[in-house]
Amino acid sequence: MLDDTGLRVMELGGKGYCCSQMMVIMALDEMDREDPDLVRAAGGLCNGLGDCSGPCGVLTGSVLALGLYAAKGTDDEEPDDSLPLMLESLRDWFVARTLEYGGTACGDILDGGCGAPHPERCGGLVADANAKVREILVENGLDPAQGRDLS
Repeated sequence: MLDDTGLRVMELGGKGYCCSQMMVIMALDEMDREDPDLVRAAGGLCNGLGDCSGPCGVLTGSVLALGLYAAKGTDDEEPDDSLPLMLESLRDWFVARTLEYGGTACGDILDGGCGAPHPERCGGLVADANAKVREILVENGLDPAQGRDLS
């Protein structure tokens, strides 16, 4: 039986979003916000940068999600000092999580294939990464429901 995150991943996949977009949408959902421009931009990271040879969109989308909370976004803002460590923690977790696939590239995870996300492999990674992003934020004193002011 799927939990709410698993159902959301299935819903987003059914609507044609790729993994990087799903990660961004779920971070925005957490903050009760919408940002179609950001979701559209995350689409540039789909399918391992287009040909499945690049990094998995779950990883790149997770990095974008952490940046939503902790990176500089305006002239008057400063990035959160914990951002580099949060990114390192995410990267280390993702490398360990994808060992069974032989790498972190989209093509590794899709077993040499390219195209639409694999429902089980990619869906599971998206759900796990969403939980990991939330965990990393909380460990670093950031509230996943808050985020930075996007106005």
